[in-house]
Amino acid sequence: MANDASTVFDLVILGGGSGGYAAALRASQLGLDVALIEKNKLGGTCLHNGCIPTKALLHAGEVADAARDASEFGVKASFDGIDIAGVHKYKDGVIAGLYKGLQGLVASRKITYVEGEGRLSSATSVDVNGKRYVGRHIVLATGSTPKSLPGLTIDGDRVISSDHALVLDRVPKSAIVLGGGVIGVEFASAWKSFGTDVTIIEGLPHLVPAEDENSSKLLERAFRKRGIKFSLGSFFKGVEYTADGVRVTLDNGKTYDAELLLVAIGRGPVSQGLGYEEAGVAMERGHVLVDEYCRTNVPTISAVGDLIPTLQLAHVGFAEGILVAERLAGLSPVPIDYDGVPRVTYCHPEVASVGISEAKAKERYGADQVVTLKYNLAGNGKSKILKTAGEIKLVQVRDGAVVGVHMVGDRLGEQVGEAQLIYNWEALPAEVAQLIHAHPTQNEALGEAHLALAGKPLHSHD
Repeated sequence: MANDASTVFDLVILGGGSGGYAAALRASQLGLDVALIEKNKLGGTCLHNGCIPTKALLHAGEVADAARDASEFGVKASFDGIDIAGVHKYKDGVIAGLYKGLQGLVASRKITYVEGEGRLSSATSVDVNGKRYVGRHIVLATGSTPKSLPGLTIDGDRVISSDHALVLDRVPKSAIVLGGGVIGVEFASAWKSFGTDVTIIEGLPHLVPAEDENSSKLLERAFRKRGIKFSLGSFFKGVEYTADGVRVTLDNGKTYDAELLLVAIGRGPVSQGLGYEEAGVAMERGHVLVDEYCRTNVPTISAVGDLIPTLQLAHVGFAEGILVAERLAGLSPVPIDYDGVPRVTYCHPEVASVGISEAKAKERYGADQVVTLKYNLAGNGKSKILKTAGEIKLVQVRDGAVVGVHMVGDRLGEQVGEAQLIYNWEALPAEVAQLIHAHPTQNEALGEAHLALAGKPLHSHD
């Protein structure tokens, strides 16, 4: 395996997704000589198969819903159906613009970008395209891929993953979505807007089960109103082909028929056959294990993003990549508080949160030390204008800081920025209440909720 002075770097990064390219950009900015290796496209899952394309589909669905409902706003319009080729053209145009910009950004930072499938060959080297790239430090950032279940074969035709769903050349007449987490409810929401008859299968008691139970119940209510069907509390048993689609059987004996089955049970780490075990990297169920600074048990190797058992969110990957780059450049970054990471599910209505749930707060602080408040969007002028329903729920430690903000409603994902500051700065309700929020905005609802929690409600009852 050849290597020379041109292949020796301060930092070699295996994987060019959110975590990998963020580490590369920040390390280069701090004066490190960086090589970034990616087998597919720079930007990884988020840009090409995840965050960006799914949100483009969801926005197309939002436009379709707006056309259908135009008369409610006194606007004459007609909805003539979905041009799926046009939707893909729009989606792909968004991706292409961001991809080109990212390529230019990496090039401008003088990062050595290597296209090819890399493999960790030692604690300080990665082999790719018959060449060895040696680094003072290695960052593993090989990301994740859609998961399935034992015995459940994803064929790309009638049984598909989210990757297939993003390039589907038709709007299915009916679909079963296996998994009621973020990926499942987002595709269910988009497909319903496109006109698909959708049923979600979730084995746990609620949709978006990682969220506060109140948010889950609000979403379930909204989905029922939209005509999105779901089965909760029973697990998938099997699938068989029918004459024109699939039949899914649950462990309670119920069956569901549809044109196709989307397997949306989550994503698993990409780590097999890449030399990690041979280099002595500690792993568990495919994930690379790290400490709070994203250090593995091998001193010269760090790992970030979906590869490690932290929140599978692009912005978490960014933060982890930046943390590693700053640590290696000699700075003193603060470990990430994963409770303080904003989380948004971009279905209709949106679900947004930061901090901990009421249940977790009671477990952590004691049931008698937890105070909650719900502010209904019916009292918010902008939400009435938008014809969206939902709530903002606050979780507070008695006489202390707000430790959880949980929001359901159209566009409320845009309000999670202030919610993040409230949680991470350990704000008291009275401190937020004294801030003036613009009227009429949905952001105002966050302020009103804190006014109420501080004991001085304005547009809400005591």
